[in-house]
Amino acid sequence: MTYVQDIPQAAPAPGAGGGRSRWTALVVLCVSLLIVTLDNTILNVALPTLVKELGATTTQLQWIVDAYALAFAGLMLVAGSGADRFGRRRVFTTGLAVFGAASAWAAYSGSVGMLIAARAGMGVGAAMMMPATLSIITDVFRDPAERRRAIGVWAATSGLGIAIGPVAGGLLLEHFWWGSVFWVNIPFALAGLVCARLLVPESRNPAALRPDPVGSVLSIAGLGLLLWSIIEAPVRGWSSALVLGAGGAGLAVLVCFGLWERASSHPMLNLRFFAERRFSFATSSVALAMFGLFGALFVLTQYLQFSLGYSALATGVRILPVAGLLALVAPLSPVLVRAAGTKAVVGTGLLVVSGGLWQLSRAGVSSTYGDVLVGMLLLGLGAGLVVPAALDSLMGTLPPGDTGVGSASNGVSVQLGGALGVAVIGSLLTTRYQDRMSPPLAPYHLPHGLSDSVLGSLGGALELAGRVGGTSGRLLAELARSAFVSGMGLGLTVGAAVAACGAALAFAALPSRPPAEHRTPEH
Repeated sequence: MTYVQDIPQAAPAPGAGGGRSRWTALVVLCVSLLIVTLDNTILNVALPTLVKELGATTTQLQWIVDAYALAFAGLMLVAGSGADRFGRRRVFTTGLAVFGAASAWAAYSGSVGMLIAARAGMGVGAAMMMPATLSIITDVFRDPAERRRAIGVWAATSGLGIAIGPVAGGLLLEHFWWGSVFWVNIPFALAGLVCARLLVPESRNPAALRPDPVGSVLSIAGLGLLLWSIIEAPVRGWSSALVLGAGGAGLAVLVCFGLWERASSHPMLNLRFFAERRFSFATSSVALAMFGLFGALFVLTQYLQFSLGYSALATGVRILPVAGLLALVAPLSPVLVRAAGTKAVVGTGLLVVSGGLWQLSRAGVSSTYGDVLVGMLLLGLGAGLVVPAALDSLMGTLPPGDTGVGSASNGVSVQLGGALGVAVIGSLLTTRYQDRMSPPLAPYHLPHGLSDSVLGSLGGALELAGRVGGTSGRLLAELARSAFVSGMGLGLTVGAAVAACGAALAFAALPSRPPAEHRTPEH
């Protein structure tokens, strides 16, 4: 099969020349990417504050997180093909502008509903940025050894964003209002727009297929219905007709999406990529690792603040070991791949993630930070091993002309895995929490609004306990913390099982090395 090579514009863009300019362009791309990854962990630290300031329930917190991931995952493939067709730098800078504008909207949202909508807007901008950064890197760094190092730097930047986010969020919340965690994105976006125009070369695939809006609508609708059913199930009942109907409809729409992509002459997701095991099992491994990482961060930030009593800044500092270890290990993962092979690194990384989640799930009401630190370190170590190794495997299977859509597929696996992790782990937590809280509270016949607040989140229960005071308030706080920790344990145990299944899949099916005919001698 002959692949169409990427052809730059006739006039070389600034920075498209020698080795130094390639690395300068990489710096610009990675610094801009920083705000996308920074936003996830900044927001996680702010979740308890949103409970206090906006009265958000746990279900609403899941939507605040997942609205971003849904728009991100649903539009990334279209954005990837658009980047290949219309120009990768052009799509990247447009995404930066959208992300910055939506961040300003989120910062000044006056309600939970408005914040969810703004988060979706940020997801649109991120969807345009992420695939463009990877496809530009793959186009600029043609030598396999250099490409691996560049992707390692890209992955380390993602880890750095995760590392900086908790502490930055804690510092901002210590001195400013909750919207500052979104406002901080705007200077990065403005600087990225200027530097990208000057330093990042433009490239496109002149033979790229036209966009696939039908596929995009089907993917967003299917994923949206599926996530809605999972997130809303604890509130409406897992066996309710509405939840089951939405979940079934979501699965049916996703099947239609697959059939449409298979029949389309210009699919946004080329299913032939998945015939290559290095591609299909690499994307699956990333999704399963992110399922555990995103789900764990969603509950841990609430646990550290509401259960262990840390401030937002203290929580950010204590989340730092997860992200810091991820950032340190990520650049080493490609080196380990060369020594041991993709299968060993990815499979071991998922086993480590599973072990970390299992250790975290053992936390109890009387646990201390030291009791959960080992699990957090294992989580960061495992994710740092999996993501770069799987990403290198994925990108190494792609023809140069399809790097935009192919790298977008990796981004979809990250966001979809993370969104499902937040949805599933968060919903299991909420279900167990409400099951433990409802019977003891039933005899007191609390007013409807007050009952919803107490059952909706641990923060709501602790707020009421503080108002009540005395023995009754103390007992309510103890009951709520116990119910929350029990739900967290259930959710993280399921996450550990999912990651363990992913490890078994990687060891069984992920090729250790690329086929001999696909290898390129390294210099």
